[in-house]
Amino acid sequence: MTHLWVRAEQRDNESRVGLSPQGAAALIRAGLRVTVEDSNVRCIPTSDYAGAGAEIAPENSWPEAPGDAIIFGLKELPEDGPDLTHRHIMFGHAFKGQPAGLRLLGRFKRGGGALYDLEYLVDADGRRVAAFGYWAGYAGAAVALKCWAAQQRGQICGPVAPYDSSTHLLADLQSELIGLGTYRPSAIVIGALGRVGKGAADLSRAMGVPTTGWDLAETARGGPFPEILSHEIFLNCILARPGTPVFVPRDTPGRPRNLSVIGDIACDPDSDFSPIKVYDRTTTWQAPALRVHETPPLDVTAIDNLPSMLPVESSEDYAEQLLPSLLGLQSIAAGVWGRAKATFDSHMGRLP
Repeated sequence: MTHLWVRAEQRDNESRVGLSPQGAAALIRAGLRVTVEDSNVRCIPTSDYAGAGAEIAPENSWPEAPGDAIIFGLKELPEDGPDLTHRHIMFGHAFKGQPAGLRLLGRFKRGGGALYDLEYLVDADGRRVAAFGYWAGYAGAAVALKCWAAQQRGQICGPVAPYDSSTHLLADLQSELIGLGTYRPSAIVIGALGRVGKGAADLSRAMGVPTTGWDLAETARGGPFPEILSHEIFLNCILARPGTPVFVPRDTPGRPRNLSVIGDIACDPDSDFSPIKVYDRTTTWQAPALRVHETPPLDVTAIDNLPSMLPVESSEDYAEQLLPSLLGLQSIAAGVWGRAKATFDSHMGRLP
């Protein structure tokens, strides 16, 4: 019997989950065994999973799970943990040369386990089967607007926190912007036709922000892109990968520009393929803005778990998208899982 073990998240400010209680019940009906770890921070109560028929395990007990269990989480594991002997489903951020990712792959190599990276679960046509993108874009645009509003007050953006719903987020942001009068900054969204870009554009327009949407057609010339400098907010919604053009070169801070806030929603600053060259590290919930130039100010916000700002909506959306693939776990060597394993094996083969 295929055994799916849903672990508690160990990352700060992470309360999402990739399986709903309804999804757990569907897996159990399909013949899978489902264990869910207890969690004090998960946005869906543990009791709801127990009511759906899942077995409940102590928080962070997955290292002692049966050897054939498939461990399912969202964000990466603490780097000081043991070598990895199980099969793991998670966002590993391990296949683009990131230093932390290479260390993660080393733990799999030593332990003999395997990574089924959620970013690389794709259908036969290469399209991702599930993504948090829309809510990442939505929350990322909100944080960028908060950064702009703080600049208007002569400040740098302070800590951010999760919201009970998108309605609460909009109300909070609206009250912050009303205090600044009627003027709204212009924004440009690159990747506007994707899920991330649509979320970013929806939030921006809901706040009355004049928004320009760009996608492949507008960026095909490969740069430079002076249009980015003419907008006050730039929202990058394109993942770093070979061939991605540079949108913000290193010399941008010292050039004439209206640009004052960069929201790198795709958020991959330590990748060689990052299209934004003015910063080199992610930002945090406690310090969401990194100031890369003082006068005129240029702030970068690059939080790598943005959907956790709207944990319930993003979890329910993602869990619904992913459930059909989880129902196929009993054939883990085929389909989306077989393709994900092939990607893992390819990268493992390149390790020393």
